[in-house]
Amino acid sequence: MATAIDLAQLETMTGSDPALAIEVLGIFRQSAELWSRMLDPASDPENWADAAHGIKGAARSVGAMGLGDVCETAERLGRSGTASNVAAGVALSAVKDRLGEALEAIAHIEHQLVMRRTFVGVRLT
Repeated sequence: MATAIDLAQLETMTGSDPALAIEVLGIFRQSAELWSRMLDPASDPENWADAAHGIKGAARSVGAMGLGDVCETAERLGRSGTASNVAAGVALSAVKDRLGEALEAIAHIEHQLVMRRTFVGVRLT
């Protein structure tokens, strides 16, 4: 969980405003729930590539760089036109795994930000 979210990136992107960070993280959670429904390797690759693209941008904006990276890989695969069901399954499984890690870390961060009302002392350990 310690590497799922780059707290410095989150703090920078929200101008060190804990209330804004909580709001942004909440929006990310809601969006991720919608996009994750589209991560089906049996569906049209353009659909899950679009979902991976959406998650990628949102993930990087909250500091979930590892999630953004696996989304980029899945998106490229989906847009390549050569994705087998097996390759799609592997790529999308990686996205789902990283998404779960990021959501767990986000819940932890949100709790700390609500309790502290500052980024000072917020940790992922």
